[in-house]
This record gives sequence, C-alpha cells and structure tokens, in this order.
Amino acid sequence: MKTSEIKFTVTLDDQKMPVKIDWSASEEIEQSATKAVMISLWDPKEQNTLRIDLWTRDMMVDEMKQFYHQNLLSMADTLERATGEVEAAKAMRLFAQQFGEKMNILMKNKFYELGEN
Repeated sequence: MKTSEIKFTVTLDDQKMPVKIDWSASEEIEQSATKAVMISLWDPKEQNTLRIDLWTRDMMVDEMKQFYHQNLLSMADTLERATGEVEAAKAMRLFAQQFGEKMNILMKNKFYELGEN
C-alpha cells in the first residue's frame, strides 16, 4: 500500500496571524506558496466536521470571493461524484452562481453547466 503526505507550513506574525503559507506533497518535487487554505476533516467518532481555515494578509478581498466561489463549485462536483446526488449538486451549482453574482465576480445569467460533469 502506498502512503502519501501533504504538509502545510504556516509562518505567523507576532499577533499569531498567518503571513506565509507553504505546502508540499510527497509526490511533488517543489514546495508551493499559497495565500489561503481550507481543510475539512470528517471525525467519524464525533460524527462532525473539523475545519481549518487560514489566509494571509496578502489575500485580497476579490481573491477570497473567487476562492469561496470555486470551493462551492468544487464541493458540488465532489458531492455528485461521491454520492450520485445529481439534483443536490445542481442546486449547489445554482447557489454558487447566485453567490458569484452577489459577490460581483460573475455576470447575471451566465450560468454554469448544471448537468452531470
């Protein structure tokens, strides 16, 4: 059985706020920098989700809006693949569309394909 490792290194300022986030994966040769990371973990014992959300002060508001929008779309794709819940995934994509419009990162009526991926 193969093992893979993903590592995050977070540099904090004196107020313990992230100023730099680096990540690496055991299959990758180089370490990469990022401005934000969201990690969700399922705790089977507690039947609850644990979350870690970090972003640097360099993350611009418009970048954060786009980051959230793309995460919503990604969660819809994952939900559909993992559960086969096509209609629920469509509803999530529609919400992502509405979110994008409200955040002024998408034009109105420029809908994503809401069907199967």
